[in-house]
This record gives sequence, C-alpha cells and structure tokens, in this order.
Amino acid sequence: MKYYIIAGEASGDLHGSNLIKALKSEDTEADIRCWGGDLMEDAGGTLVKHYKELGFMGFVEVVSNIRRIFKNIAFCKEDITQFNPDLIIFIDFSGFNLRIASWAKTEAYRTSYYISPQVWASREGRIKKIKANIDHMFVILPFEKEFYEEKHNIPVHFVGHPLLDAIEARERIDPKAFKNKHHLDPQRKIIALLPGSRKQEVEKMLSVMLSVIPSFPDYQFVIAAAPSLDKEFYTRFLKAKQVHMISGETYSLLSTSHAALVTSGTATLETALFKVPQVVCYKGSWISYQIAKRIITLKYISLVNLIMDKEVVKELIQNQLTTKALTRELKEIIDGAKRDEILSEYSQLEKKLGGPGASKKAARKIVSLLRQE
Repeated sequence: MKYYIIAGEASGDLHGSNLIKALKSEDTEADIRCWGGDLMEDAGGTLVKHYKELGFMGFVEVVSNIRRIFKNIAFCKEDITQFNPDLIIFIDFSGFNLRIASWAKTEAYRTSYYISPQVWASREGRIKKIKANIDHMFVILPFEKEFYEEKHNIPVHFVGHPLLDAIEARERIDPKAFKNKHHLDPQRKIIALLPGSRKQEVEKMLSVMLSVIPSFPDYQFVIAAAPSLDKEFYTRFLKAKQVHMISGETYSLLSTSHAALVTSGTATLETALFKVPQVVCYKGSWISYQIAKRIITLKYISLVNLIMDKEVVKELIQNQLTTKALTRELKEIIDGAKRDEILSEYSQLEKKLGGPGASKKAARKIVSLLRQE
C-alpha cells in the first residue's frame, strides 16, 4: 500500500523514521512518500520536502512567512494528488497538517494522525477539524486519551510514547570515550545546553544559557547543536572559550551529562528519560508571547510537568528567564535534595508513558485498519 507521511520538525522526523521502519515491517510492499528529514529518508521514505524549510516559530514569524507557507501547502496538495496514497499520516505540525487534512477529506483520502496536535494546550476549537477530517487518532501521552475520549467523545488509540523506543534503540556509548572523542575534560562533569532546533529559538535562548558559565568554573558546558543549523550560525554566540559544541549527538551528550538547561519542547521529555535533572527555559518575541499567554490554558509548558501534573522541573518563562534566576536554579539541581527529588519523579514519569513499542503498535493498527477498510 501507499503511505504519504507529513512531519515538519526534528522530533517528527525522528518519530516518523521509526514509524516508517515499523510500517515496512508490517507491510512489506509499503511505498512511502514523506515530508520530514534525513532520518525518515534513511528509513526508506522518499523525501519530498525537508523540515528545515518549513519550521517557523511564533506568530510574528508565521505571518512574515505566510506566502511561503501557502506555496508549500499548494505544492503538498499537488504532490499528494500525483502520488494518490491509500493513506495520509500526519505527525504533529498542526498548522500545516490540519489544512492538508481538511482538503484531503474533501478529496476522499483516508487520514490518520500519529502524535496529536497540542489542542489540549491551546486553540481547543481545532478539535472540530480533527473530528471532521481525521479517521483515526494515535496518541502518545496518557492524558491525551482522556482529553479526546472523555471530554470530546472522540475515540483514539493510545500507543505509548515513541521516545522510549528511540532512546532504547540508541547506540550505547562509553562516557570516557565520548569525552575523549570531543576533547572534553575527563575529570569535569558536563552541563548540557539544549537551546532548540530552530534559529528563532536558539537566538532567544542560547545567550542567556551561556551567561551562567562563569558561576560554574568546576563544570564544562556543551551545546547540543541542531543538525539542521549550520555551524557558522552558532559562532557568534561562542565568545566564551570554555564552552564546547556537538552536533547530531544529543542522546550521547545527555547520557553523559550531570545536568541540563533545556528549551521547552520534546527535549524536556528526552532529558528526563535520560535521568538528567534540568531547568526548562522559554523565551519568545514580545508579541508572540503576549498572544500565546492569552490562548494557552495549561499550568505548565514542559512535557515533564504536564504528564506528572505537577512541577517536577523548574520552568523559567519569558521575563523569568534571567542569568540570576537560571544560575540559582542550576545550583539547586547540581546536587542535594532537589536533585534527588527530580530523579525520583523521573522514574514515575517513565512508568506513565505506557512502555516501549509505540511505533510498532501504531504501525500494526494502521495497517490492520487500512486493510479492513
């Protein structure tokens, strides 16, 4: 059968790649065309458009790139029509994907959504589009099943979180060998900096993250650079000689880190699953933040706190994200009672995520439903 998969971010590329592998295992004749990244292409999908051409963070950024966005939407519709898939699978990336889903329904294509848009966080009205245009929802967070089925009477399939599989499948590394490979001090502990994968995120986050370095002379700081961004982009931030940068090895970095400063997003959950105490950071443009503040209804912004429904890790948002505050919170998690408390909560978090096998469960159900239909 023919599958058309649309992902628009680095995390979607990761989960999409594991879904492609699982689909090919369940359906040996699977022909997969996709929007995503290198991982999805390596997994066997025919890559149409790379996510680094698609991602715009914040309301101002979206508006300033609106012409390009609509051009991509038109191209996507045309490409789907020519490929004529048996099923379109959407992965997160709601602004783009829900537009395509609405069109796809009028064209009588079958549709599935793997990894729900965050309608539980903001613009809950989008639930109507999902109900009208998506045949099957596959959700990965435990509270999403309750949200869809109990609050909105939409049946969904909870398959567990694919990060558990991605982390389990990673290549194990020796911390000493990792430090040696990247010319890191073998004696000093690492504090990882995860400033995000989009230019707008990095520009807002990295400078303040780097500003805490002088307060921690006994530690070495390492930036997890996004593979989608050129190394030259980071050079203007690297005035401090005591900071290192590693690209494309975030999991290896986290597996050897003592603590981390993390931009809000999927990376907060990844950091937790590697059992690394963290401080969560978020800062957007003033206009974007003012709009977001009025439409987002959540108590927390990090997946860790949302899943646990309490503050497990500290969140520093917008004006709270200062050098002084970040330094204070980082000191709290380097050692002592706060660090032990976070690590204990991480163990409970992992149990709530439903166990391994999300990609296989989703693929098996997708293929089964498609064959029935």
